Amino acid sequence: MSLYGALRSGVSGLFAQSQSMAMISDNIANVNTNGYKVSKARFSSLVTTAASPTLYSSGGVQSSVGREYDVQGLLKSSSISTDIAIDQSGFFTVTDSLTRNTSTGNWDITGDILYTRAGEFRPDKDGNLVNAAGFYLTGWPRNSTNSGYSTTNVQSAFNGINVATSSSNPIPTQNISLDANLMNTAATGDTVDAEIPIIDRQGTQKTLTLTFEKTGANTWDITATLAGGGQFLDPDAGLPAGMGDDANSDGIIDNTELTGAPYTDMALAGASGVAVGQITFNADGTLGAVTGGNGTGSVGVDGNASSGILQLLVDHDGALGTVSDAAAINIDFGTIGGNDGLTQYNGASGVEGYDQDGEQFGSLTGVSINEAGEVTALYSNGVTRKLYQVPVTTFNNPNGLQQKTGNVFIETDASGAAIAHVSGAGGAGSIAPSSIESSTVDLANEFTDMITTQRAYSASTKIITTADEMLDELIRTKR
Repeated sequence: MSLYGALRSGVSGLFAQSQSMAMISDNIANVNTNGYKVSKARFSSLVTTAASPTLYSSGGVQSSVGREYDVQGLLKSSSISTDIAIDQSGFFTVTDSLTRNTSTGNWDITGDILYTRAGEFRPDKDGNLVNAAGFYLTGWPRNSTNSGYSTTNVQSAFNGINVATSSSNPIPTQNISLDANLMNTAATGDTVDAEIPIIDRQGTQKTLTLTFEKTGANTWDITATLAGGGQFLDPDAGLPAGMGDDANSDGIIDNTELTGAPYTDMALAGASGVAVGQITFNADGTLGAVTGGNGTGSVGVDGNASSGILQLLVDHDGALGTVSDAAAINIDFGTIGGNDGLTQYNGASGVEGYDQDGEQFGSLTGVSINEAGEVTALYSNGVTRKLYQVPVTTFNNPNGLQQKTGNVFIETDASGAAIAHVSGAGGAGSIAPSSIESSTVDLANEFTDMITTQRAYSASTKIITTADEMLDELIRTKR
């Protein structure tokens, strides 16, 4: 009967508008939820088949959820270095549980894999980055050679991003490159000093002074002084075959060879005014040759003289019994035949600059995340260390994801498989550092939709009351 059909149409309208009001309510409630994506009611007609072409069978309306997970929210700046957002498409991969792997030191995923756009991350008590809803940020760890990241598309193989690396261990100086000019008109006996800070294995800074003394035309002798403790080692005694100045020398001595050698019978050569070797220049002022002492009592080693490199062997505590304290320092005077290091030009003598490695002990002072998603630790000694890389995960149909509590989503058949990308590559969006993505809720639109939804709901109730009155009239005809 058509009146009953009208009643059903009114009921379907009430249900559909109730669904719409529920979505509007959630949208308004999450107007300040970072990374929140609005849901909109989508209405379609509900048609029932009539028994005859001349009859009309009312159906009503049905509603569905229109998801807008792929809509970009406004990016706003943040003063927190671990706040990140995604510009354009993609999601952060997060989990609700992490467990520390004692064998690798990494934090492995032991919970569900979820996805979010809410990038307001802070370190928890263990140093893992977690957002306001309690979900942990995951990504690719630095590889064992420190040359890149252990990338994978297997989401469960990601690691929790942990920034609790509390200190930067000291690293002894092993390489020095020197840029200086020795005046070509200097008189025999003139000297030029180059003071270079170096670091020992405990992170103590010392000063290595190289003194260049002109001894003849285009020829300068080098002596060295070590201030701050320790002595030079004499490479002409105590080193086994295959090292140092002997006939079987294999060139540069690395620290593994040095600390593993039975060099306790070597002589300590002192710490002041010790001969290193000799520098000669070509007539045009470019570097001609570098030569170690090679058996003349000099502590200089022909590490790689053809490339302009000599070595000094240093015992930082001046006690031969502690082999782990020894270090081999490579000094690069520049390319033979070039002017990229030491030169002898008609200009004032002096050191233009130097580069040296080695790091003092440093404590963690901060963490930053850049546009490539690289998580970098900052230390008090000026050292930076890359720890992880945050991937951007995309889906063929992001609106097919299923929403879960906490402003997160899970993969479904409708969304397609998750694909991890480097930030800005393969169609993925770019990571915006120190930024937060705002909710996509527009209050003006939501309040307007609320008014129209309320009116539509009231109109549906009128359908029901009017159909009820008509049925009442029909019933009264029998009286």
